[in-house]
Formats: sequence, structure tokens, C-alpha cells
Amino acid sequence: MPRSDHPLSTLTMVGFMEGMSFLLLLGVAMPLKYMMGIHEAVKFVGSAHGVLFLAYLVVLLTTANRVKFPLWGMPAGVIAAILPFGPFVFDYAIKKAVDKNLAAAEAD
Repeated sequence: MPRSDHPLSTLTMVGFMEGMSFLLLLGVAMPLKYMMGIHEAVKFVGSAHGVLFLAYLVVLLTTANRVKFPLWGMPAGVIAAILPFGPFVFDYAIKKAVDKNLAAAEAD
């Protein structure tokens, strides 16, 4: 598990917020818009999600440069950002891969 000052911690936090905003957009705001005619929900949640999506991509890029990501890490992170629950699954997978790389490097 990365320390709180580790770059993966920032990626985890931003990924969590981006993933939750996407789920709110799909599960709450869009049904409010199309079932109840409340268009403002998509306007506000969608705007927040857009900002968080861009922030996630920036943090993903900077983290990939600072931490030894496996070759699949960056493309998988981008794909995860457009899938529901993707950031949560990606966070688990990348932490497992980075920990494995760190353990292998320490063994050498």
C-alpha cells in the first residue's frame, strides 16, 4: 500500500472522485434528466465529471512518469477512465503491478 505522499495516492484519490462522479452522472443525474425532466442535474454533475476526468488524465500522465508503470499501465488507465467502475479496477491492478515491480527490484 503506497504512503500518503506517494504519487499513487494522488492517482487513487483523483481516480476515486472521477469514478464516483461518472457513476453519479450515469446513475442519478441522467435518470433525473430523462425520467423527471430535471436537466440541471446533468449540467452540474456533468461539468464536475468533465473537470475530474481531465484532472484524472493529467494525474495519470504525471504519475506514469514518476512511478515505474508496466507497459500496459498508461493505456489501461485511459480506457479505465471511460468505463463505469474502471478507475476502481485500474487502481487495484496498477497498485498490484507496481508493488510486484518494487518487490522484484528489491530482490535483485
